[in-house]
Amino acid sequence: MKWRHLIATLRILFFALSFIVLPFSPSLAGSNPKPDHQSSLIIDADKQFDFAQHHFTTQAYAMAIIEYQRFIYFFSEDKRVPLALYRIGMSYYLMNRFQEAVESFEKVIHQYADTDLSVKSYFMVSKSLLGLKDSGSAIINLHNLIALTDDVNVKDEANYRIGWIHLEMDSWEKATVFFAKISPHNKPKYRLERLSAELEKVKLLPKKDPEIAGLLSIIPGGGYLYCERYQDALIAFLLNGALIYAAYESFDEEHYALGGLISLVGLGFYAGNVYGAITSAHKYNRSKKGQFLRKLKESSKVNFWVDIENQGAGLALLWNF
Repeated sequence: MKWRHLIATLRILFFALSFIVLPFSPSLAGSNPKPDHQSSLIIDADKQFDFAQHHFTTQAYAMAIIEYQRFIYFFSEDKRVPLALYRIGMSYYLMNRFQEAVESFEKVIHQYADTDLSVKSYFMVSKSLLGLKDSGSAIINLHNLIALTDDVNVKDEANYRIGWIHLEMDSWEKATVFFAKISPHNKPKYRLERLSAELEKVKLLPKKDPEIAGLLSIIPGGGYLYCERYQDALIAFLLNGALIYAAYESFDEEHYALGGLISLVGLGFYAGNVYGAITSAHKYNRSKKGQFLRKLKESSKVNFWVDIENQGAGLALLWNF
């Protein structure tokens, strides 16, 4: 009886304790923790845009792209969305990621036609395509802009850029055609009088005729000598002369197999001497034109650049003196 009475007393104490402890034990009572009263972060359009601009102006272009995209996502109705899109394209361009730059600028063109940013995007698409070594598409893009705009200044700039692309492609005559299309009041701006005078000098550039170089190579090294590659001329003369003499000596001593082998090898070197001289003439001409073009850029080209400090969308002109 005593044991039963003791067990009953312990049960009563256990239940009493459980009712006392349970309200203070979240894990046992299943009560929720107190709510967090910390305020949530609010994204502000101005601060977000300034944050993206900070990365852009400090040349952290990868971060700038992310922050401009975040701005566009959260503030799609903001009037600065077109500029954010444009700067995404500029960020890609300045990172030499030209294909992505083209895609970004084309978004501006398609979504915000008939705006200044659309015109600037056309020019940047052209520059990006040149970065991709696609001169043909760059020219087509500028032709499209000329067809779409009524602004004479825009047409003149596009024609000027097309002219320089043709110069880079060694199409001097086509370049002068497009320079001539620039309106009279903009000719001083692009210094076309000076440029035309410089282009006349291309006719005076020294040239080497590839056919003459090939004919002179009948005498080994003669073509190289004509192309002013004196070391190659000496090597070709000595090497071919040595092989011809070796072949002659072999036949003279009735070593016909050896003479035939040496003649075959010598024929290969002789043909290489002719081909090399013709190639050298082409290289000489390209080199002279390349030097002339570099000097022409330094003295006459008007360069365009994007002012990233002031809204990132302004075009400026630079003259080289």
